[in-house]
Amino acid sequence: MPRSIQHSLRVVVAGGHGQIALLLTRALSVRGHDVVGLVRNPDHVADVEAKGGTAVVIDLEHTDVDHLAAVLDGADAVVFAAGAGPGSTAERKYTVDRDGSILLAQAAEKAGVRRFVQISTARAGSPAAQGSTPVWVAYLDAKEQAEAALRDTGLDWTILRAGALTDGPGTGRVTLAGRHVPRGSVPRTDVADVVAELVVSGAAVRRTLELTTGQVPISTAVAATGT
Repeated sequence: MPRSIQHSLRVVVAGGHGQIALLLTRALSVRGHDVVGLVRNPDHVADVEAKGGTAVVIDLEHTDVDHLAAVLDGADAVVFAAGAGPGSTAERKYTVDRDGSILLAQAAEKAGVRRFVQISTARAGSPAAQGSTPVWVAYLDAKEQAEAALRDTGLDWTILRAGALTDGPGTGRVTLAGRHVPRGSVPRTDVADVVAELVVSGAAVRRTLELTTGQVPISTAVAATGT
């Protein structure tokens, strides 16, 4: 069973203004951890701060490894929660969802930050359904390539494939396993709480996990994944 990390952590969250990222910032900050949210738009700084974090304005599509590594210097963990978002082009699925994750992993290695949690999708690794839009096909492909690139690093990575995301209240109970997880949905709040537990506990290193709503309390489910 993994041992919880008791000291305060510095956690950098890429895509810091996303819905899950803001929920994660609150979840970690109320536990006494220092959260730095990376945001592209200066107008989003206040939202990160309102959740208890500190914001750094940096555009993953227009920066380099050295600059990003300097931002990560001194961090204990990095979370990739970025995404091109609804309405974006197929091209941006690659430049954000894939290339942004790869760049962040490279910067983490350069800065000596070993712990890396990547928020992915339960559909990654599966072919898109017949008739899917080019943007959806690109999204799944970008996520799969981002996962593959992360697995090739020497980082202490965890890939979290979340089910269909909902905005309902969190249940605090999930199904979390490396395989045989039926397709389902999960509230964003529970995704954030699972990521927070993964970061703080240090569990599930070099494992790919699938997540949906279930019956097991989050802390128990994460502990069961091992170190």
